[in-house]
Amino acid sequence: MRKLLLLCVAVSYSFLCMAQSEAIGVYPTHWWVGMKWNKVQIMLHSKTDKNMWSDKSVISLTYPGVKLLKVHKPENRKYIFLDLEIAPTAKPGKIKIDFNFINLAEKFSLTYELKTRQPGNGIQYAQGVTSKDLMYLIMPDRFANGHYSNDRVEGMKDQSLNRDTVFNRHGGDLKGVESKLDYLSSLGVTAIWLNPVIENDMPDRTEHGYAFTNHYKVDARLGGDLAYHSLVKAAHQKGIKIIQDAVYNHVGSQHFTVLDPPMNNWLHHWDSFTQTSYKDQVLFDPYASAIDKKIMSDGWFVKPMPDLDQNNLFVANFLIQHALWTMQEFGIDGWRIDTYAYNDLNFMNRCNAALEADFPKVSLFGETWVHGVINQSYFCQNNYSIPFKSNLQAVTDFQLLWGITDAMTKDYGWTDGVNKLYTNLAQDFVYKDPMRNVIFLDNHDLARFYSVIGEDIVKYKAAMDWLLTCRGIPQLYYGNEILMTGFTSPSDGYVRKDFMGGWKEDSLNKFTASGRTLKENEVWNYIATLANFRKTSTALTTGKMMQYIPIDDGVYAYFRYDDKQTIFVVLNTAKTEKRIIVNRYNERTKGFSKIRNVHTGEVVSLTDFTIPAKESRVFELLK
Repeated sequence: MRKLLLLCVAVSYSFLCMAQSEAIGVYPTHWWVGMKWNKVQIMLHSKTDKNMWSDKSVISLTYPGVKLLKVHKPENRKYIFLDLEIAPTAKPGKIKIDFNFINLAEKFSLTYELKTRQPGNGIQYAQGVTSKDLMYLIMPDRFANGHYSNDRVEGMKDQSLNRDTVFNRHGGDLKGVESKLDYLSSLGVTAIWLNPVIENDMPDRTEHGYAFTNHYKVDARLGGDLAYHSLVKAAHQKGIKIIQDAVYNHVGSQHFTVLDPPMNNWLHHWDSFTQTSYKDQVLFDPYASAIDKKIMSDGWFVKPMPDLDQNNLFVANFLIQHALWTMQEFGIDGWRIDTYAYNDLNFMNRCNAALEADFPKVSLFGETWVHGVINQSYFCQNNYSIPFKSNLQAVTDFQLLWGITDAMTKDYGWTDGVNKLYTNLAQDFVYKDPMRNVIFLDNHDLARFYSVIGEDIVKYKAAMDWLLTCRGIPQLYYGNEILMTGFTSPSDGYVRKDFMGGWKEDSLNKFTASGRTLKENEVWNYIATLANFRKTSTALTTGKMMQYIPIDDGVYAYFRYDDKQTIFVVLNTAKTEKRIIVNRYNERTKGFSKIRNVHTGEVVSLTDFTIPAKESRVFELLK
């Protein structure tokens, strides 16, 4: 009878432990041996009303090669932070962590796993993107629906599913993206940048993904962790890289650390709601006031997205470890960093350095929606001798976007029209490596470029020629190739419409030539021809650049070249036909006798030629 009683107590205790451990959030959920980031700070959160610690609680672990360095007990007793040190000699396995609250009825244990550090999905990972790549930005909810079963997920706050409005979810997912990899490859795409895939359990407008509610879950409506693993593996097998959207500056208002903050300074607090000024200039202005700097950096982006205090070392560790964890867990190739200028920049330097230490080939480029080359270059590796030195590799090059936009929409002038594009490129000397900058015509926050230029297909082709031949890493936005339109007014949702054919009920399938109009196929083929040519063009991917001052009311010419190949690009942004005098460019054309039109394949003698208004030409020079 006594043995039976003891057995019942033991069984009851084991079930109690299991119930308690399931009610505890553990972040990061696991770690790996062999990481350079070997001092891991684990955050534990009680999901119930029970506290994680009492004044007399004792926490211990015994595992070869792992030390419990310190226990941090914040003011919110539903959280506790454990600092572990993982020695290089530690082996993979499960660490038992004992929590002794003196009161034996509350004693319990947790198991924390150390995994073997393998390349992501068994495929080489963290390859990074370079100027050899063509990146394609996808908002998963609006691209293709691979699994209708996860369009709505029971228990999640946003139960909308209505493709007739841009304000609700539409049902696209990661399996849908995976199903279109061959399509993207045929277009010439070598890397995919996905808008955020992390859980956004917010009440509305969750299609964009920028308001995280749990960093360690891929959104179930996109297919969850399994779908993300599957997509990354399938993409890598086809030679396509994956770039993930990182959001460090803020979280969603429904994030568990907002609803139940670990400590008082987890977020930036103000006496009343204070929004950032969006004035990036104050960060480098030698005359700026302290309050202006604080409002810029610590003000909230928008009300539903509380601003994280990255000067809090617990917040910083939480964010950095999540970035490292994601790289290792899913095997992605790099990060596009959202709202880069609004983060604490010293924190960002620390985060970037940690990622590069464990993943030397990783790509890191930040969103720098600012105006002016000086402003933009301040936030990445530059050649300035100034107190703050950013270690960010590259930026999303908004300055060249403004330049090509002026070239396509404004008349030629001393500083206007195509001269703005020329001038912005002339200032590349400020960057440590401008070839790493990401160049683009539009994205999920901007008006569709085809709409910006009045749906002029001739101008659009010229802009695409520039995008795929200029220095840097070119980025397409989904639907560029099928002439998708839209402005951000009255809502940014209008530039995030569905890619027709991504849903089985669509009457047209734009993923196929037969589903596209003649004009759409004309542009699709135009882009694909140059994009696929670019894959093997040493001049366009790694070559030098030489540009000539725009002349004759808007003729702009530049060369991409190396020892193997020379590419000659001409944009006629004028309103009339222009004659191109080849001798003007003799510095680069000397020694060549023929030119091949990259789009048509036509080979002709290298002599003076005319180019109609608004058109462009891309030539390969031949001897």
